[in-house]
Amino acid sequence: MAEACADCLTEFMIGARFCHTCGRRRPAADTSADAVLMTGLWGQSLARVGTGLRSSSRLIVSAWQEISFPEWLHYLHFHEIKGWIGLPTAPLIAFMIGLGCVAGAVGVSLFYRASNLAEFQAIQMWRIEWLLAATASFVAGILLKKPSNPE
Repeated sequence: MAEACADCLTEFMIGARFCHTCGRRRPAADTSADAVLMTGLWGQSLARVGTGLRSSSRLIVSAWQEISFPEWLHYLHFHEIKGWIGLPTAPLIAFMIGLGCVAGAVGVSLFYRASNLAEFQAIQMWRIEWLLAATASFVAGILLKKPSNPE
C-alpha cells in the first residue's frame, strides 16, 4: 500500500482504502514478492524459536534432576501434611490460610513500630484485621470438615 496520497501528499490513515483529505483511492502496491519473503522469514523464525525452546527445556529438566534435595523435605509435601493432621483438603487449606493470617498479625508487630497514638491505633487495627481473617478462616475450616462417624 502507498504511504501518501499522490494528489494532495497527505499520509494515508492506517488501513484506509482512500485519502481522508481528497477522497482519492489508495493505490495498491505490489506486495506479492514481499509477502512470500515475509512468510518464509516468519516460518524460519518460528522454527528457530521452537528448536531453542525444546533444547532449553531439556536443559532445565536435566538441571532439576541433578539437584539433590534434603531427605526431610518430603515431610513438607501436601499429602504428607494432610495425612499427619488428618483433615480433608478444603479444611486443611482453610487451616493453612488461618495460620498465615496469624503469622501476618505477628508480622505487623515485628515490622511496624508506633511513635505516636495515631500510629499505635493504626497498627492495632491491622492486627485486628489479620486476626479477624484468621478467625474466619478457622471457622470456614470447621464448617467444611465432614462430621466423624461415631460407629
